[in-house]
Amino acid sequence: MKIKPVYRLWIENDKGEKVFGRGPYELLKKIEECGSLNKAASELGMSYSKAFQVIKNCETHLGIKFLDREIGGVKGGGSTLTEGGVEFINLYEKVCQETSAKMEEITQELNKKSFNN
Repeated sequence: MKIKPVYRLWIENDKGEKVFGRGPYELLKKIEECGSLNKAASELGMSYSKAFQVIKNCETHLGIKFLDREIGGVKGGGSTLTEGGVEFINLYEKVCQETSAKMEEITQELNKKSFNN
């Protein structure tokens, strides 16, 4: 029988409150892809107000401005990730990748061992 540890990765503040994880990450990546908070929310099956609140929460708790927003106008407005937002997302991806690689290593080690006495 093979076994596998399962984990979820998120970032907490110093009060132990979850302030960033897979959901906000996926929303930000979708905004980067679509160029619009509204379009990203729609594609993820989320209301605009919920998506806006998720981003606002992250910005407040992490002290990072994630989005530059352009309202209306000829181009119809849109949202782009800030330099700080891109940098944070890249660091989050690195943490996820390195954690995943380490977990794979541990899984292989666990499955090589025999725990029968």
